[in-house]
Amino acid sequence: MPKGVLWRQHDIFMAAMGGRVVGTWKPMMNYEQIEKGAIDGSGLPVLVLPPLMHGGAQWGAFHLFRDGNALVMPEDTRRMDPADVWRTLERERAVTISVIGDAMVRPLLDELERDKYDTESLAAIANGGAPLTPGVRRNLLARFPHLIVADTVGSSETGAQMNLATNQAESATIFNPGPGAVVLDAERQHVLKPGHDGTGWLGQAGWMPLGYLGDAERTAQTFPMVDGVRFAVPGDRARHLSDGRIELFGRDSLSINSGGEKIFVEEVEAAIAAHSAVADVIVVGRPSERWGQEVCALIELVPGAIVTKGEIVDFSARTIARYKLPKSVRFVGHVQRSPSGKGDYRWAKEVATSGPD
Repeated sequence: MPKGVLWRQHDIFMAAMGGRVVGTWKPMMNYEQIEKGAIDGSGLPVLVLPPLMHGGAQWGAFHLFRDGNALVMPEDTRRMDPADVWRTLERERAVTISVIGDAMVRPLLDELERDKYDTESLAAIANGGAPLTPGVRRNLLARFPHLIVADTVGSSETGAQMNLATNQAESATIFNPGPGAVVLDAERQHVLKPGHDGTGWLGQAGWMPLGYLGDAERTAQTFPMVDGVRFAVPGDRARHLSDGRIELFGRDSLSINSGGEKIFVEEVEAAIAAHSAVADVIVVGRPSERWGQEVCALIELVPGAIVTKGEIVDFSARTIARYKLPKSVRFVGHVQRSPSGKGDYRWAKEVATSGPD
């Protein structure tokens, strides 16, 4: 079922759909200001790839409208055809491509190896909804050395929370928070001050939803009152650094508790995805008599690539602690993802727990 997050129009406009300027977070003060921005906008064309049911596309589209820019969509809107995307960018001279993680960027880069396109207009990649792993970032910046990669953190329950625009190949895990973005303690009783040693929950105050439609219990869990302030706490783990930035670890519901240690699947996925033979990967936990849970990696290989499971584990050990390494590696024909590019972790758990390795 859809989550059914219930927003008032004003709140969602201010939190996610153009009520604040991306980067500065400065709010629009009146309708006249919004009208002037749309009329006097630059008209720059932005190519949006995710389906419009996804916040990264739908909310981004409203930002484009507010700024008087052009929303460009590929001819094929039901699936991502990399050749169609590059032809559209070439024809419309798009300056930015909006994507969701590796699942969209990898095929685009592969297509550039197969054919030639005029990509001179491309200046930025706007990413949200799923991380771009270091390997994909390196390949992207090797192809486009002056490209700016802009990552945005947010959710259906918070709107836009944090962002980072960089020309570096390192994976984006530390972000610049917007107004109202905080880290709450493990019990969701207090706001942690910047520089606190412990990890907590990424929270958001300010403009937020009324709750989940028809689900009072879940609403109370996700939107607690903390020190007299209502927060949205969708379930991401984070740490507030002493310099004011926030380090994001990942969704707690996807974390793996192995031998008493909490392992975030995004970190393991990034380590494995950096291998040149890996086309895509999903990491999940599965039951283990010894560890409680153990890390299992489902890997789709690049066509024609040959690599052993041991080589995958050894490669990953270069960047993550040994207790985070997969105890099980399975090669699959195709990693299953939703139309928006997000990993299908329910499918992955079924595969990880079915039959011997």
